[in-house]
Amino acid sequence: MSSLSELHLLTVLAQEMNMRKAAERLFVSQPALSQRLQTIEKEWGKKLFLRSQKGLSLTPAGELVIQFANEMLMKEEKVREFISALDTEVYGTLKIAVASIVGQNWLPQVLKKFVNRYPQAKISLITGWSSEIAKALYEDQVHIGIIRGTPDWKGVKIHLFQDSLNLVDTEITRPEQMLETDRPFIQFKSDSSYYQEIQDWWLRNFQTPPRRTIIVDQIETCKQMTFNGIGYAILPEITLNGAEKNIFKIPLLDEHGVPIKRDTWLLGYESAFQLKQVQAFVDIVKEHLEDSAEEQ
Repeated sequence: MSSLSELHLLTVLAQEMNMRKAAERLFVSQPALSQRLQTIEKEWGKKLFLRSQKGLSLTPAGELVIQFANEMLMKEEKVREFISALDTEVYGTLKIAVASIVGQNWLPQVLKKFVNRYPQAKISLITGWSSEIAKALYEDQVHIGIIRGTPDWKGVKIHLFQDSLNLVDTEITRPEQMLETDRPFIQFKSDSSYYQEIQDWWLRNFQTPPRRTIIVDQIETCKQMTFNGIGYAILPEITLNGAEKNIFKIPLLDEHGVPIKRDTWLLGYESAFQLKQVQAFVDIVKEHLEDSAEEQ
């Protein structure tokens, strides 16, 4: 069986698919890398990579070995994390997957406190839709996830905060005016639960869809287009910092006249919370929430 260093070499080759680039990343010469690869291939008894002028390509045997290498290196990293958890200092990599809205607007303040207090720890951050965050958790790619909405999660679940949904525009002061304007409704792409909340609210209040709609990829694009008077949007409170000028902000209400709010949760498996870097992060999150509550 290949050593961990050899498995790392194979994964770098598979990522780069180029001998020169892989050699640079591994800090070895190309001839030395080529010789090591030949030795590894001899050990496995199969060609793992095919070489051509365009670079490298994996053989069927190579695909299997690379999959094995990735699995073994992931297991090694977990063992190292648990070993470091035996120490009193906070080391290791904190792997977080965060809903993009939270990653852009709330998380930076928390991470700043974390890196200042624990300079030895590393951070691996994934952002995306809440559905993608849940998938990363289920597949054990991260230690903890921060998602929006109401999660169906059987592991550790910590409620972080709620924020309201608002109709935001430079002109509209009442929701009914949306049916009178020719300016577009600007939507940002989001996961299905957020989209469904907006749809439900719209159908409860209006019988016809918006006259015009513009769909954008990012919430920040949606926000800037709205602030510049191009159209109106429905935005979560977390994206509005209170410094907006000449902007009308109207809370969305449910069928009982109560403001519609979106929950944000921190999730993870019980085993992840035994890691010192995860414990330290959760402590800082709770501290940040307490500080924010006192400021309000």
